[in-house]
Amino acid sequence: MAREVDTAPLVGRADLVATVRSVLLDDVTQGQTAAVFLTGESGVGKTRLLREVGVRLRDGGALVLTGSCLDIGDASPLHPLLQALRRLDAELTGAHDRTSSAVRGLLRMFAEETAGPDRAGALLERVSRGLHLIAEGRPLVLVLDDLQWVDRSTRQLLLYLLAGLGDLQLSVLAAVRAESLQGAHPLRRVLTELRRLRTVRVLDLAPLDRAGTDQLAAAVVGAPVAPEAAELVWQRSGGNPFVVEELARDLRDGRDGLSDTLREIFLDRVDALPRHAHDVVHAVAAGVEPVEHWLLARVVRLPEEELIEAVRAAVAHRLLVSADDGYRLRHRLVAEVLGHELLPAERAALHRRYAEALTEALAELHQARLAHHWRLAGEPALALPATMAAAREAERLHGYAEAHRHWSVALQLAASPGVAPPDVDRVTLLGHAAEAAHHCGEHARALALLEELAAADADPSACALHIRRARYLAAAGRSAPAEAEYQLALQAADCTAQERATAAAHLAELLLHLGRYADAGQRAREALELSAEVAGSTSEVVLASAALGFSEAYLEDPDTGLAVMRRALETAERSGRPEDVACAYLHLAELLTGPLNVLEEGVVVARRGAERVAELGLGRTYETRLLAIATNGLFRVGQWAEAEKVVAAALRHRPSGADAVELLLARCRLSVGYGDIEAADRDLDAVATVLAGGGARHVIPLLTLRAGLAMWQGRHDLARQAVQRGLTESRSDDVGILAALVWHGLRAEAEAHAGRAVPVDPTAVRRLREVADRVARKSEHAARPVRDVVDGFLALCAAEVSRLESSDPELWARSVVQWDRRHHPYPAAYSRLRQAEALLARRSRSATAAKLLRQAYEVAQALGAVPLTSEIRTLAGRARVSLEDRPATGGPVAGADGDDLAALTAREREVLAAVAEGLTNREIGQRLFISERTIGVHVSHIFDKLQVRTRVQASAILLRNRPN
Repeated sequence: MAREVDTAPLVGRADLVATVRSVLLDDVTQGQTAAVFLTGESGVGKTRLLREVGVRLRDGGALVLTGSCLDIGDASPLHPLLQALRRLDAELTGAHDRTSSAVRGLLRMFAEETAGPDRAGALLERVSRGLHLIAEGRPLVLVLDDLQWVDRSTRQLLLYLLAGLGDLQLSVLAAVRAESLQGAHPLRRVLTELRRLRTVRVLDLAPLDRAGTDQLAAAVVGAPVAPEAAELVWQRSGGNPFVVEELARDLRDGRDGLSDTLREIFLDRVDALPRHAHDVVHAVAAGVEPVEHWLLARVVRLPEEELIEAVRAAVAHRLLVSADDGYRLRHRLVAEVLGHELLPAERAALHRRYAEALTEALAELHQARLAHHWRLAGEPALALPATMAAAREAERLHGYAEAHRHWSVALQLAASPGVAPPDVDRVTLLGHAAEAAHHCGEHARALALLEELAAADADPSACALHIRRARYLAAAGRSAPAEAEYQLALQAADCTAQERATAAAHLAELLLHLGRYADAGQRAREALELSAEVAGSTSEVVLASAALGFSEAYLEDPDTGLAVMRRALETAERSGRPEDVACAYLHLAELLTGPLNVLEEGVVVARRGAERVAELGLGRTYETRLLAIATNGLFRVGQWAEAEKVVAAALRHRPSGADAVELLLARCRLSVGYGDIEAADRDLDAVATVLAGGGARHVIPLLTLRAGLAMWQGRHDLARQAVQRGLTESRSDDVGILAALVWHGLRAEAEAHAGRAVPVDPTAVRRLREVADRVARKSEHAARPVRDVVDGFLALCAAEVSRLESSDPELWARSVVQWDRRHHPYPAAYSRLRQAEALLARRSRSATAAKLLRQAYEVAQALGAVPLTSEIRTLAGRARVSLEDRPATGGPVAGADGDDLAALTAREREVLAAVAEGLTNREIGQRLFISERTIGVHVSHIFDKLQVRTRVQASAILLRNRPN
């Protein structure tokens, strides 16, 4: 079937087309992502613009995948991507065997996917890898129409891909019907968050102005339009291009007596169709677009030749669009108009024909449409099994939001008299619906369905019901009633020993999150006692031990807490269950690197645990999380080069969700420290993209890094905004990360005072000092190691406040002592810089200031902390302080054993070896899995330490110092 040729010109959008092409193709480099979301009212030309930009992108060498979201609420998961892949597969010729094989491999992967709530992240990673194979190094653009109907699974996939976790150059171009984004529409919040990112553009497509309307109308008519007629077109259309075209065609074709409403225009056009074309348009309007040719043939029941002629007529009358995957109405407004013209019996008959045709050709993705048509055909008994099958298919692809909608429809259908077969139990349906709602975040709905289940079940288990209700309440953030439900579960007469252990362990975890450490420890002990009496309760033991360990650690008995955690690990290892072993290692590493601040041991445990869980087949999830813990520990103790290696190894797993966030934040800390602003910005944008789908736990770390990066850029106003947003949006009880955020806020105000480019905000200072006092009070109830870290940040806060008047060197000296005692070199070096600055400002103890600057410079150089090094050099230059004594010969500084490379870190030696091979910075970055900009930073450090100016000179020193 031939495609429709759009003869109307694209008016008033030339600059927009060029801008979108540039954003999605010209400005995107390898491994980066970009997105443009076009929003606008129906008929404003979004689909036409997608088509036009798609052509330009293909001409520019991009591989373009195009798909559309289904216009039914219970759409199939990942439908737009599956549709786009099938369309591409159909377009590929024999000359593209390799691409075709990759496309079909990805389609097979979808068909063979198995259900399970823990497999959703793995599916996203496999999709990303499959798209990488399909792209074959080309820029890949995913073009999606009608994104307002996007299913949850596709929405999560877009967030994952836009995070740029792989080396795929991906861009997304999507159109969204603006009037659909009302109320609590899930896409509305996502777009609000994405608007903040520099790699994402949300463009509102406005109607044409009067000049554009006149130009378009004249182009359609083929001659200038009379002033009176042009005014009428403008008044009726409001600049909507679709309506302008329809009104202009009526003028051109001499149709008189036009109605005053668009509805009448559409009806006049449909009535002018031949009889069979009239039936075709009504059939497509009742279908789920696109309507395949074979399906339309079975619905309208015309001979093939007559059907083709009828479709030709509908296309010629500009009511239907023909494409390889089927037929669509040129505008969905036509369906809305025609829907009121059919009698209820006529509509039901059309839907019945669709359902009968789909029943005869059962295939992937048909279940959702089959259920839709049987329901609208008035056949609930036939719609019910199709709806249940669609729900299970959605769960298999981890589409829990879609599954929840299907199960909800199944409940409505089953309520009809005589509908539910004997093997379909309402209690079972309620259970499925409630669990699906819980998994997809519909917490209120999950609780409501659970109450229905309790009322409908003739013999419910009170204990199981209380545990399930508590889980749902806790997930909904309703901690107090969740606690009460766990208590009721423990008191229930029908509670089994296994259920008691489960309830006690989860209650302990809940109390731990609430900061009630004594209560958490008590419940954890109870859970451990109950678990000891029940076989197969290792998971409960590990969970309870984690709560008990943290409780003991916070209640000033770190040794006891550690002992409990180690016993949990031993228990998990004896059981051999991979998840339990991984959980035990994870909590032990978190305890060491968190509350206890035993960073070196924590790093060792994290890395040992990562190796162990990799052996158990949990590399992508738990190994990634453990390596993130190790990276952060290495960063704090000053082993940045080693931290860089660890985070690069972890990112090879292509993690998603919270795992990806942890690693990206860890890498961003390194980038901020190194001064790699571009890489840090990119990682923070990726984190914000992932968190657009939810993730308040990481808000403070994200905003703290935003503030730190903004300060090194001299944007103290942006740093202030980030800190204030963190104080407003987060409800975290973690005094450690809150203290770090407060320090960044006070530092931003102190920097603003020093730079005088931005005035100090007294209200912000007052609020920050109040929060600091609150943190100090809360930390009094924590373990000594926790108080030590908080005291370190509070020392920084007090010293920063002194900078607002006259920086006090004694306060900075206390901060130096605090951080030296904890072996955190970076904040110690920063404090020495500020202490020296304060001493020099008072024109006293210049020798002490010089010594402090040299100590800070040595640490900053060893770390590779470029911004800190630069600030130290600036102050030393103003004070005429020599930071290092260079040899008179000007040659490189050799170590005690004569090794010219002694001053280089392990990572710098790796980079130098690659330089000696003749590799470029980009090639070295690809080999070592770090950014090109970071490689440039390393090369600068190497030149500085070896006192050379060229790569040839540096390579010669390396070769001279190699054995043989």
